Amino acid sequence: MAAEEENPALSNLPEESPAVVLDNELMIDNSSPIQPTLPIISPVIPSSIPVLPPIAPIPIVPPRPLAPLPRPPAIRPPGVQNGEMRTSDSDSDQEELSSTGTTPGSTGGYEISEASRLVRERQQKAMQEFMMKKRAAALAVPTNDMSVRTRLRRLGEPITLFGEREMERRDRLRMLMAKLDSEGQLEKLMKVHEEEEAASTTAAEDAEEEFVHSLSGVAKIWSVPQVTKVCTLKGHTERATDVAFSPVHNHLATASADRTARLWNTDGSLLKKFEGHLDRLARIAFHPSGKYLGTTSFDKTWRLWDIDSGVELLLQEGHSRSIYGLAFHHDGSLAASCGLDALARVWDLRTGRSIMALEGHVKPLLGISFSPNGYHLATGGEDNTCRIWDLRKKKSLYVIPAHSNLISQVKFEPQEGYYLVTSSYDMTAKVWSGRDFKPVKTLSAHEAKVTSLDIGADGHLIATVSHDRTIKLWSSRSNEKDAMEVE
Repeated sequence: MAAEEENPALSNLPEESPAVVLDNELMIDNSSPIQPTLPIISPVIPSSIPVLPPIAPIPIVPPRPLAPLPRPPAIRPPGVQNGEMRTSDSDSDQEELSSTGTTPGSTGGYEISEASRLVRERQQKAMQEFMMKKRAAALAVPTNDMSVRTRLRRLGEPITLFGEREMERRDRLRMLMAKLDSEGQLEKLMKVHEEEEAASTTAAEDAEEEFVHSLSGVAKIWSVPQVTKVCTLKGHTERATDVAFSPVHNHLATASADRTARLWNTDGSLLKKFEGHLDRLARIAFHPSGKYLGTTSFDKTWRLWDIDSGVELLLQEGHSRSIYGLAFHHDGSLAASCGLDALARVWDLRTGRSIMALEGHVKPLLGISFSPNGYHLATGGEDNTCRIWDLRKKKSLYVIPAHSNLISQVKFEPQEGYYLVTSSYDMTAKVWSGRDFKPVKTLSAHEAKVTSLDIGADGHLIATVSHDRTIKLWSSRSNEKDAMEVE
């Protein structure tokens, strides 16, 4: 009874079925025959587990071939050529775009993110700056600060900015010219260049008219101190511009506007002719050894010649405008030149290189001279001042407000440099102390512009020449002076 109560399903079995239930196990007596039918016992399913409906079988579908996927268009970022954007390289790009049915900039095309756009803009800007600097490096920019200011003024730009230095001003002009060049405004640059060339030519012609207007192609030799004419040197086809005596031989050299220099004997015979300059000559000077001759020219070069062979040894370029004055150091190792670019340069004759550029004058330089002490250099020009440069310190030591008009020539006393003489268009020549460069004496007797001067080898005589057609000799030993009329 206990087993029936525990498992009520077993109570439904028919009574004739001999079965014994022991310890919850069902045992069937093998001696009794097996009935053909057995009762179906439904499984006991807990109420907490949901009953799932039977799953229908999934029909098997034969696989279909997949369609080929469309290839996305090739995305090429635009390149930069000469500062401009390039959208496509060839016609194949256009064909690909047309085949896909998308156009640049459409919603169906490739969209660039904001970060990529900013990176691309920075790359374009950097490339444009690089091309601008490359173009600027190929441009010729004046080296003289006055020329830089003049060109800035002609371009309509401020000639200087607050706190701007010379090199910064020159760089600003360079970048401005490169920008105009990149924008295709070459006509404006060429017009400014032509105006500068015209102004330079006019100034050079004015200088020539002032300095050599009264000169001719004839040179004359005079004896000193009697001041009598010795001989006449004829050979130049145009006006003579300068004359110099050899320090060791009885020779003298003349320079002329006919682009040649000539070497003469003191008896008036021509010894050598030096040809090579492309424009008129300005000044001429002998090397201290007497073996070489230096000439300056309006072709912006100065040249060194061998006197014996007449061969050109050096052709020096470095000034941006015409070169006017030339002087040699007393030991023969250095040369100094000055020009209409307001710049003085010191050259090493052993290497042929410019070793020093002396900037300070604001107008063209016309005279230059080395002191016998070896380290002082004097320059004078159209700014009415004479500057004394210390070559050891590479800077201006004294600025002498010497005259009320331009200074045409400067000369140191050749023995010890005891004094310095300057000549000017204010019709005077002045003597300055070689020690502290204070004024010593004013030589005022000419009635017109004093164009040049020279000092005797012993330092006792000073010669001045003027547009009043006279040459005057001044003695350092007395106040006497000799004058003569030049016919």
